[in-house]
Amino acid sequence: MRRFSLSSLLSESLKGHRGWGRQWRDPQPKPAYDVVIVGGGGHGLATAYYLATVHGITNVAVLEKGWIGGGNTGRNTTIIRSNYLYDESAALYEHALKLWEGLSQELNYNVMFSQRGVLMLAHNLHDVQSFKRHVYANRLNGIDNEWLTKEECKEFCPPIDISGSLRYPVLGGALQRRAGTARHDAVAWGYARGADARGVDIIQNCEVKGIRRDASGGAIGVETTRGYIGAGRIGVVAAGHTSNVMAMADVQMPLESYPLQALVSEPVKPVFPCVVMSNAVHAYISQSDKGELVIGAGTDQYTSYSQQGGLHITTHTLDAICEVFPQFTRMRMLRSWGGIVDVTPDRSPIIGKTPVENLFVNCGWGTGGFKATPGSGHVFAHTLATGSPHAINAPFTLDRFRTGRLIDEAAAAAVAH
Repeated sequence: MRRFSLSSLLSESLKGHRGWGRQWRDPQPKPAYDVVIVGGGGHGLATAYYLATVHGITNVAVLEKGWIGGGNTGRNTTIIRSNYLYDESAALYEHALKLWEGLSQELNYNVMFSQRGVLMLAHNLHDVQSFKRHVYANRLNGIDNEWLTKEECKEFCPPIDISGSLRYPVLGGALQRRAGTARHDAVAWGYARGADARGVDIIQNCEVKGIRRDASGGAIGVETTRGYIGAGRIGVVAAGHTSNVMAMADVQMPLESYPLQALVSEPVKPVFPCVVMSNAVHAYISQSDKGELVIGAGTDQYTSYSQQGGLHITTHTLDAICEVFPQFTRMRMLRSWGGIVDVTPDRSPIIGKTPVENLFVNCGWGTGGFKATPGSGHVFAHTLATGSPHAINAPFTLDRFRTGRLIDEAAAAAVAH
């Protein structure tokens, strides 16, 4: 792997940038690996990277049925925050946020992490009480979060309308200043590049069609469109398609898959300095480095593997955006898209072992998976390498749906993004 540096960039600029090589190899699959990771999104690639860098396990394959970053990793709105309510969630997302803060240096790749702040607006008494509870809980966990009056919200983000004429007037907001955004595809490429440089095979256009088990029931490999691949351990990180993959090993998952939509506007000059989320009107917005307003909605009401979703969802979302930010009513939308999110009953992820020996799973991130990418990969790599959970992901077991030890972030996550 050729490192990026000021000298290398200057050198290549004099040659028209024609000297850069491929960022990762395109290898043929080996007959077997120590670890096979099913899913080449951000979480899967991060897992492979930390298996190699932290645990020294480099005989690893990442299998992706399409192309790297073509799934939810490239179909989200890039929000990063750690201001979750419950101790278990706060620890997991704060672990990820701390890794985000040094990720560009770690990967030698600019993931464009911008700590511009995430402001969560309160529109009624319940919102005020709920967000203040978040603030106090976060401070007890050593996580930054603060309460702003509506005037302070306006000062921090001038486009917000704080007049009393709104159907849902702004009463204040909770601000996490360390939160922000990153470039989604750059994260996937950075992890892919780093993992490949350490010997990990990234195999694209390789769909898993079955999971082979031995006489004792343990997983020993995967059947793919490119042949059988043996595996000492298998980690499934397939987001919305996790249920389908796990069914190949006769494991039923407590997941439902929904379309989640987002859209961007025509690009304009810098006008929006942060990320703003609103639960009552159910929308959130930020501005990309290209100038587009990035707008996200809630999940559709029906389960589906469609990556399009319903038009009424985006219409409702734009109504909400125009009410809170009336200056955007004349903006034109450029494009929309959808992803497939995997949602658990308690809206918290599952990271750990399964009833099948040597088969592990990382799923259930719902609408909030992107922000957890480094932390998720780091703790899942530990679990795959050692066979035991990291202290941070120990509460997020599949078994909790049998024992009742749920981590209910359904309401605590606000819009859940």
